[in-house]
Amino acid sequence: MNGPVVVGVDGSPSSLTAVETAAREARLRGVGLHVVHAFIWPNMHVSLTPSPMGPPDGGLRNLAERVLAEAVRHAREAAPDVAVTEDLVTGEPLTVLEAQSRTASLVVVGSRGMGGFIGLLVGSTAVHLAAHSRCPVLVVRGRPDPAGPVLLAVDGSPRAEAAVGFAFAEASLRGAELVALHAWSGWTGRGDDDPGHPQNLVDDAGRLGGTEERVLAEALAGWQAKYPDVTVRRDLVRESTRQALIEASEEAQLLVVGARGRGGFTGLLLGSVSQAVLHHAHCPVAVVRAGQD
Repeated sequence: MNGPVVVGVDGSPSSLTAVETAAREARLRGVGLHVVHAFIWPNMHVSLTPSPMGPPDGGLRNLAERVLAEAVRHAREAAPDVAVTEDLVTGEPLTVLEAQSRTASLVVVGSRGMGGFIGLLVGSTAVHLAAHSRCPVLVVRGRPDPAGPVLLAVDGSPRAEAAVGFAFAEASLRGAELVALHAWSGWTGRGDDDPGHPQNLVDDAGRLGGTEERVLAEALAGWQAKYPDVTVRRDLVRESTRQALIEASEEAQLLVVGARGRGGFTGLLLGSVSQAVLHHAHCPVAVVRAGQD
């Protein structure tokens, strides 16, 4: 999709950082940037005009317009060559962002917010946006290493194919290495054999390791040929999915995950792993649902 990059703003420092990131993402893609502020107050039936006792530039509408103007200014400073448009939309923030995602190539949000986007990444709200956005969602957080790789969480499921493609495209756009990480754990018992027997542990670990290597190789097959300019490093680890991703994100400039999966990344956006990644990753996190380009 060649639609614009959309960024949701609320005036918080986090959202202004998201604006700068979104501007750079738009420049990489050669598309425009659309800055959006969700203006929920008209639906609350409160006065939007300045108070008779206050300054003439007071009032909720003037405040919203200043928030939007400041965000646009940040965007143009970050990427002067990118065409920037703006929109003050009446509505609840997530509903507004979902609607905007229908024609966007990427939606960018900050990891913390206030005002219209308060609590955007707290609890079910983050799951809601990632699950219903019509395009990938980039959550700006942490302190990314600009010289670091793009980190891809691989689980081998067909539903994660879109995330793999997105990660390759991002690595190509950024001129970065791609680290494909597949975390796995577990033991496969055989009949009545003792699972704790050292020989069984060795044999099963070796067999499982070979299986997981194939899962990783098959997930990347075809994409390396499509993006020959991207250097790929495969990282197969027998470790907690949550811990592996968080640790690896310390040296990455972007972490890409699929919204659904199996194996090591089952239910990534449904439980504790999602909370760990969205709240503790050391770099921005891109969430890509199945079927998204």
